[in-house]
Amino acid sequence: MKHLTPQEAYDFLQANPNALLIDCRTEIEHYYVGHPVGAINIEWNTAPDFDVNPHFAEQVLRMSGRKDRPLVLICRSGKRTLDAGAELEVHGFSSVANVLEGFEGELDSDHHRGTLGGWRKRGLPWRQV
Repeated sequence: MKHLTPQEAYDFLQANPNALLIDCRTEIEHYYVGHPVGAINIEWNTAPDFDVNPHFAEQVLRMSGRKDRPLVLICRSGKRTLDAGAELEVHGFSSVANVLEGFEGELDSDHHRGTLGGWRKRGLPWRQV
C-alpha cells in the first residue's frame, strides 16, 4: 500500500481521473463532518457498534468494477484506512493508497481535530451536506 500526504493524494486523483477516492468513515462522519469532493463513502466500520464491515471488499469491487483500478482511501486520521487497505490487498486489489493525516488529522493538545493536519486543514476541496 502506498502512503500519500493529502496534497499528494489530491494531485494523484487529478492526474488519474479513473482512480476512486473512497471515504472509509461512517456515513454519519461522511455527511455531517464533511468529505472530499468526489469521495465515495464505503464504511470500514459500521454503526452503531463500530464493527468491521464484512462486505467492505465486495462493496469496493462493486464500485470500482475491477481489482486493478487505482484506489485512494481516506478516513478521519489515516488509521482506519491502514486496516481497510490491507483487507483490500488480501482480496487482490493491486493499487491501493492511504491518505496520511486523513480528513481531519490528529488530535491537538485541546483534543480537537482539524488543527494539525488533514485534507480539510490543507485547504483541499471538500463539502459538507
